[in-house]
Amino acid sequence: MFQRLGIAMVKQGPKAAQPILGRYLPKILPGTRMFSIQQQLPRLPVPSIEQTLDKYLKSVRPLLSDEEYNQTQTIVADFAKDPGPKLQEMLLKKAETTDNWLADWWLHVAYLGFRMPVVIHSSPGIMFPFQDFQDEQGQLRFAAKWISGVLSFKKLIDDQTLPIETLGGQPLCMIQYYRILSSCRVPGAKHDSVVQFPADSPNPPRHIVVIRNNHFFSLDVYGQNGKPLNVDQIHKQLMRIVDKSEHPTPHVGILTTENRNTWGSAFKRLIKNKTNKATIEEIQHSIFAVCLDKPMEHTEPGRREAMSAKQMLHGGGSQWNSGNRWFDKTLQFIIGSDGACGLNYEHAAAEGPPVAFLLDHVMDYVKNVPEDLAPASGIADPKKLKWDLSPDTLEDIKKAEEDIDMMVEDLSLSTLHFRGYGKDFAKSQKLPPDAFIQVAMQLAYYSLYNKPPATYESGSTRRFQLGRTDTIRSCTIDSTNFSKAMQDNSVSKQEKADLLRKAVNAHRKYTTEVVSGQGIDRHLLAFKLLAVENGMNVPELFMDTAYTTSMNHQISSSNVSAKTEAVLCFGPTAPDGYGVCYNPQPKQVIFAISAFNSCKETDSDMYAKSLAKSLTDMHDLLLQTSGSKL
Repeated sequence: MFQRLGIAMVKQGPKAAQPILGRYLPKILPGTRMFSIQQQLPRLPVPSIEQTLDKYLKSVRPLLSDEEYNQTQTIVADFAKDPGPKLQEMLLKKAETTDNWLADWWLHVAYLGFRMPVVIHSSPGIMFPFQDFQDEQGQLRFAAKWISGVLSFKKLIDDQTLPIETLGGQPLCMIQYYRILSSCRVPGAKHDSVVQFPADSPNPPRHIVVIRNNHFFSLDVYGQNGKPLNVDQIHKQLMRIVDKSEHPTPHVGILTTENRNTWGSAFKRLIKNKTNKATIEEIQHSIFAVCLDKPMEHTEPGRREAMSAKQMLHGGGSQWNSGNRWFDKTLQFIIGSDGACGLNYEHAAAEGPPVAFLLDHVMDYVKNVPEDLAPASGIADPKKLKWDLSPDTLEDIKKAEEDIDMMVEDLSLSTLHFRGYGKDFAKSQKLPPDAFIQVAMQLAYYSLYNKPPATYESGSTRRFQLGRTDTIRSCTIDSTNFSKAMQDNSVSKQEKADLLRKAVNAHRKYTTEVVSGQGIDRHLLAFKLLAVENGMNVPELFMDTAYTTSMNHQISSSNVSAKTEAVLCFGPTAPDGYGVCYNPQPKQVIFAISAFNSCKETDSDMYAKSLAKSLTDMHDLLLQTSGSKL
């Protein structure tokens, strides 16, 4: 996993894919703005080794006993003498010669070298608000509008007219938008790669893939005149697909749910056959995928939303829709005939915010579809993609069905619409909403387990060229002091409120440092990778209790804001952990919370209830001590 790896790139016959990483940038179109300042963005800085080690010690303190912390201090001091300075010098040299010293490492270590299944463990699902259709015709009509909306967003990317995003007044790197369409992950026996076919590449794709009843279809979404199909034309094409896919077929797509090494081996067997290879190339070369799902049963009262979230995250298992997918595809939009809809995205290309921005655009488009869309001419019929399945591949499919069913059975997923208040309340208290929510998550965990949780929050580094993320370590000395005080009746309300504000402000400070390129986790990762790449022993710092404890995230979290009541979900990153994603809105906060049933200590419903109580208690505490009004 930590070996030196090259650019992720695959070439397939005449369809030459672009490298997903490296110096390749889209050709900048004259007079456009989307990438106009790309090369002017600053490079990701290399923090000082002293700063990183000092922050590291502070971050692990609440997780360790006094004895463990004393040992860690000694280990860190030794690292600061040797080999830390040598590794820092190597990193500074790399930073001088690359656009982003982290980018290639992060792509390979976090994603392409990660061998767990992408389902649950890497690829997020996003659930949209339920739509008001309950039958197949409504499903197809909505799908047609949705496809048209995504194509309208694609035009903004292709024309490079998408406005440059900003964070705190600073422009952000827009390259992730360029990678979310017309791209696909490719399995390997030990390491994966990514192919991308952008609009300015030779032979750019003109088709999407539609999956129904496990059948795969290639659907051209542009006519011979180059115009995109309008909604009525797409709807007619989808009806043709329905007519050709009434009876289920073997779950070939379920192979993409497997452990990556397992899928890599099955993939090699599958593409030995020319028919299968051509089908897979058609899938990989498509702009995106659309999965037309059958409705899933939700027998428990009030669990329809949680069931829909599971549908987007993993498909529900082999008896439902897990085979009606190609989980390697960067974007696959999922539309059920019961009004459930959302998407699943393969994480190597992008983080959640660019995808959420696309979704907001498409949801607005669907509500107000332009009526003057000119029809395309010269429309080809949908093409059914064929498989020729050997006995070995049929066995691979059977094993994948068993494996995904076990994974689905092990995952508990709960949704929480906290309607007591939203981000407006935190702002009224002059507190940042994200930090406020993160402190509530710390309190919720401490209330259940009487200890602080090692916590990961994704912090964007898109202010820098090719920026991705660094870790916001949400468990701090200040958040732990606040959580402890809330369990102690001898502490006054005013003292608790003061500790709350101190904890929130500590989180705000850490977040500001991370988005400014001064985080510690990617810096430490670089030291570890450089040691391995240069044949050195892995430094003791990375084998110490402090490091292993702080990297075993009891809470893995992400803030993905959207205009709609959409919510993103993913699985825990630790066997005894929680996955928590949230969408803060003005008057409410929407959460998706996951846990593994195989861990007796964790329970997603239990944590959701504790989180709701923590949010309520923090709200009441501030009102009781400040007299502020909502």
